[in-house]
Amino acid sequence: MTELAFSASDLAQMRFAVSPMWEVGPSLRLLRSGSGHRGHRGWAAQVRPRLAAAGLDRGRLAELVPASGYVPDFLNPAPAGPAPTLAEELARIRATPAARVRRELDRLRHEQKRLGPRLRGLYAEPREELARVAEEIGTYWELALAPYWARIRAVLDADIHHRLRQVAAHGAARLLNELHSSVSWDADALRLARRPGPLSRETAGSGLLLIPSVFTGPGLFTRVTPPDPPQLAYPARGSGSLWESRHATAAGPLATVLGRSRARLLTELDSPASTTELARRTGLSAAGVSQCLTALRGAGLVSSHRAGRCVLYARTSVAEAVLAASAERP
Repeated sequence: MTELAFSASDLAQMRFAVSPMWEVGPSLRLLRSGSGHRGHRGWAAQVRPRLAAAGLDRGRLAELVPASGYVPDFLNPAPAGPAPTLAEELARIRATPAARVRRELDRLRHEQKRLGPRLRGLYAEPREELARVAEEIGTYWELALAPYWARIRAVLDADIHHRLRQVAAHGAARLLNELHSSVSWDADALRLARRPGPLSRETAGSGLLLIPSVFTGPGLFTRVTPPDPPQLAYPARGSGSLWESRHATAAGPLATVLGRSRARLLTELDSPASTTELARRTGLSAAGVSQCLTALRGAGLVSSHRAGRCVLYARTSVAEAVLAASAERP
């Protein structure tokens, strides 16, 4: 059992954040482990071929995120605000001091017994190679997470909303006691069960960052990189139903406003798809699908993401809200 002491100042600095990088690392680990969580299998089946085609299954990022064990802390910079963009987090990663990169790679080498060839290059030339790592992360994001981000972000935001209501109704102690089965609060300390290694305010910095994630699985992840506040990434509520099909009944009411074809395409985009795939599913011509998607994208209801030679289309958060409202109408 590890204890992290809390002063009144630490409690005052406790906050939530949504972090793109806390989805990048855990999602890649899930893909690399091969076992995965049952709820993410459909997503993994869609994403793995894209990553293999782009060579990301054997790149720098794949060496930095092993299937198990330690992941270098510089991949998870402490969010400066409640919802940093991926670009902001990548800028922080590129600015990591060379000494820190080498120190954390030394730890990775100790645990994994070796460094892969690309990580040996990162060790030798951190500044140049970090730029390439950031580029790989950007590519991974476009292939594996960006097409699904509206749905993922909705789950993360809902989790934070629920927990803030908990604090308002019952106080911070209830929040911390119900955050995860391995976390408990008692008097002036946060207790973490099954955490390897000690944790103290002298080594952890002040405050606490609580970061929900849909890909962490049932476990809990911590990052301690003083002087930043300690980060605690926990499984977001609702992650288990993340990929369930939704809004299928909303096409009828929406057809009156958007037209039958556009409404049908919106409901078909429960998972991202290409023009060809949507034409196959709906029986519409590829040209007709393309025309409808252009209109939906212009209205902010659909986003496009390049995946190799094809373009994937996905619903935006605006489309999700419109479909949800339509489905709720009597």
